[in-house]
Amino acid sequence: MVNGTATALSCVPECGMTDLVEATAKELDRGARLCAWFGVAEGPKTRVVAVLAYDADGVLGVAWSSPFRGAYPCLTVRHPQAHLFERELWEQFGVEPAGHPWLKPVRRMGPGAPLQGTFFQVEGAEVHEVGVGPVHAGIIEPGHFRFQCFGEEVLHLEIALGYQYRGVEEAQVGGPHGRTLWQMETVAGDTTVGHATAYAMVREALSGVEAPLRAQWLRAVALELERLANHTGDLGALAGDVAFLPTAAACGRLRGEFLNLTALICGNRFGRGLVRPGGCRWDLEPERSAALRKKLAGVLEEVAEVVGWLWEANSVRARFQGTGRLELTQARSLGLVGVAARASGLVRDVRFDHPAGWYRFAQLPVAVWPDGDVYGRAKIRDLEIQRSGALLLQQLEAGPEGELKTEVGPPGPDAVAVALVEGWRGEICHVAMTGPDGRFRRYKIVDPSFHNWTGLAMAMRGQAISDFPLCNKSFNLSYCGFDL
Repeated sequence: MVNGTATALSCVPECGMTDLVEATAKELDRGARLCAWFGVAEGPKTRVVAVLAYDADGVLGVAWSSPFRGAYPCLTVRHPQAHLFERELWEQFGVEPAGHPWLKPVRRMGPGAPLQGTFFQVEGAEVHEVGVGPVHAGIIEPGHFRFQCFGEEVLHLEIALGYQYRGVEEAQVGGPHGRTLWQMETVAGDTTVGHATAYAMVREALSGVEAPLRAQWLRAVALELERLANHTGDLGALAGDVAFLPTAAACGRLRGEFLNLTALICGNRFGRGLVRPGGCRWDLEPERSAALRKKLAGVLEEVAEVVGWLWEANSVRARFQGTGRLELTQARSLGLVGVAARASGLVRDVRFDHPAGWYRFAQLPVAVWPDGDVYGRAKIRDLEIQRSGALLLQQLEAGPEGELKTEVGPPGPDAVAVALVEGWRGEICHVAMTGPDGRFRRYKIVDPSFHNWTGLAMAMRGQAISDFPLCNKSFNLSYCGFDL
């Protein structure tokens, strides 16, 4: 398959669960990566679906197992990027990955919830444990972080989430419903355009239609504005974490300017109400497009100036460089995506590897940094601000003419569709499977945070525990995007 397409379930290869694990492992050995690994109920049994990305070829692979119950050979021991996927599968469907190195719930509340389960412990004289959260001092979402430390040095960090669990995926069974689009826009509130676009692509693929070019263009404009706003806000927050107040204060204001530009398009600062299956709800006529471009140019100039202060400060470089380092081999093994992956040297970007929509005509060069530290993750954000800004200034000169929306019929029966979108954090993956009636049989969402939380835990090994706020902000992952 290619990104944003659908195929009949009868065309999806089916094999025994052991064979699926073996085939998946071999494809990962060859350089594929795991986009999704999830279960589909079939009576008392379960089918397991694997979605792989072949970035060099720009294609996706989908296969599923025959219905089964019980245990199967663990994939994680050969490919750590399957670690959370297999824990989630066991939690949701009771099928056990035999030999999994740390099998415990991912997000279940109540008895057996992550915080009430067993945590990994390091034994030794003077080794001590520090628990942080789930309630934090700032106005942020809840998450529990359990540190095993020797003095100030972190030997191991285990992250327990689940406090934002809302049952979004389960709510889609039997859909699409009237409320489905609103739920997609709030999977992760700071990624409204990204998740809404992925959902729209899935619906269009299942219905056999394509959004008009003008709508594809407008979606790309909104998606890049979403990226600019969040990257600018993150650079300001990173500056604040090392007490560099000039950039921290300025970026907080400039993030708001980018959000206001999104509101200029659709009336909502987070882009809600803009993307719809089949196209977009609002248009951007020439007068507003010109106004948006003029304001954007001014904001980009300001961002370049205030972020420049960051790189010129010796105190900032001293705190950023070498902190929270994640090597290329670790990032690849863990299956990292987005900013975190590119900051460790991985050339991994859906807009480049699996372009869909307007990105087929307006590709961006991939920003990559080799060091994998806080400095690298900050630098990637700065580079992407520059490149996304340049793309938007070019695109807003003259967008394509034509209709803004096409009619989308009901999803086709017994089909599967896959959509990848490069959100500002990284790859968003939506997979929809329909039954004989064309209703959703299973809807799987993989937010980039699902791939990257383990990367944060690994980046903290060997660091001082006081570096955690800075490392955490350099990843800036979503709790609610994880807790689906």
